[in-house]
Amino acid sequence: MDADRSRQSPLAAADPNSSSSMPKPDPHPYERLTPDVIIAAVESLGRDSDRRILALSSYENRVYQVGMEQGAPVIVKFYRPGRWSDASIHEEHGFALELAAAEVPVVPPLVRDGRTLFEYEGFRFALFERRGGRWPELGSATEREWMGRFLGRIHMVGRRQKFRHRERIDIARMGEQSCEFLLANGWIPAHLEDAYDTLTRDLLDAIHESFDSASGVAQLRLHGDCHRGNVLWTDEGPHFVDLDDCVMGPAIQDLWMLLSGNRRDMAEQLSQLLEGYTQFADFDHRELVLVESLRTLRMIHYSAWLARRWADPAFPAAFPWFVEPRYWENQVLSLREQLGAIAEGPLDLR
Repeated sequence: MDADRSRQSPLAAADPNSSSSMPKPDPHPYERLTPDVIIAAVESLGRDSDRRILALSSYENRVYQVGMEQGAPVIVKFYRPGRWSDASIHEEHGFALELAAAEVPVVPPLVRDGRTLFEYEGFRFALFERRGGRWPELGSATEREWMGRFLGRIHMVGRRQKFRHRERIDIARMGEQSCEFLLANGWIPAHLEDAYDTLTRDLLDAIHESFDSASGVAQLRLHGDCHRGNVLWTDEGPHFVDLDDCVMGPAIQDLWMLLSGNRRDMAEQLSQLLEGYTQFADFDHRELVLVESLRTLRMIHYSAWLARRWADPAFPAAFPWFVEPRYWENQVLSLREQLGAIAEGPLDLR
């Protein structure tokens, strides 16, 4: 993770009068995705649009609600060019359809002539039914047990086979490569580079030890990004509308992001989630040691994700604080806290 300290740092943009202090954005991959292209893509599948388009919140991909002349609007998702292979998208779709067939509440892609992935003018896209809902509060034991049952059913299906083309929860990809990218490309402010480099080295050593202690736990197909913002709740319970980040990994990956508060709070919440989860799937308690390591990998990987996407104009507009030194100062403080959290060991569910 040694960095070339002579390079131009992207964070020099702290000077708002400097036009040369930030890297020049490349043309973003969606510049040709105009409203006319969106409508034409949907209509290429034989569906007549009423030309009403509503952009939905999404940064990695582009997602729109498109009105139909007949029937309910549809959701169209345009995959970020160059991110996933066709094979990996087919595995995402196949997993969603498998879950739906098992009556697990997810929203699978619509199938037309045996296909779920389509292309129009270089953009790969899929259609989905529109489903509503609200973000879950998960403020009661009843809601957590319900969410646990939902995840247990997903993992029961996820254990049936493995992904062959999707990514997996991996220290090298999420941690080591992310740190190397941030340091090598000047994203860490100069006054924090040494601290960040040393700290992340120590963290990655601790994470490797945690994963070694959990060696042999089952790897299964997961949602992969299971925080409350990715779950919609109705009177009938929770459902996912997107499996874009589905991966191979340990079951705890889909549980830890639903936890909050201090260690005692998180232990209580996880116990309640597992009360529902274990009605459908077994849980290996050796995975508990991974909670803070997985949280740390997500924090590091998230920063690298923002940096890698910075040429897309949607990212500077949505995350302007990312280039402020204060973000990185807080990041170093949070990562130091994570080093202590990992050292405390697994949550006690007794």
